[in-house]
Amino acid sequence: MSAEQTELYSLLVPLRGERLLVPRACVAEVIAFVVPEPSESNQDLPEWFLGYITWNGRRLPVASFEAMSGEEAKQRPGRTRIVVFNTIGDALDGSYYGIITQGFPQLVRVNADVLTAATEQTWAEGQPVICRTRMINEFPLIPDMERLEAMIAEVSNAERPV
Repeated sequence: MSAEQTELYSLLVPLRGERLLVPRACVAEVIAFVVPEPSESNQDLPEWFLGYITWNGRRLPVASFEAMSGEEAKQRPGRTRIVVFNTIGDALDGSYYGIITQGFPQLVRVNADVLTAATEQTWAEGQPVICRTRMINEFPLIPDMERLEAMIAEVSNAERPV
């Protein structure tokens, strides 16, 4: 009898210079890029918080993962999309948020045979990255989804209309 092999359907989400590896269940939809509406508040917002879009009748906060990680956020016209993520916790008011991406995510099957941790690189405290992995010939980042949601919640929950 052969050993049961556990696989997880995942998505490689293309950023400008990186790729994120996320479970397929985390992604609700990939939509065409819409310029987010800026915040109506006068508070000083982080550069990575791009504003809000309307998606399925909901006010959806949109962020740049690159800028959250300390890089400059640049979009490539024509390729830019918004990946709508399902929340995994309850830090964020609402069940969804958007992250800017540079193209369509690629569906991949991940298992222990193709995925290993690349532990050479460390991340600054507070960044939304758990680690970099090695997946055959790719080196995607595993985002810290809870930290990502907490960062967005800190801004968007404070922005919520009264």
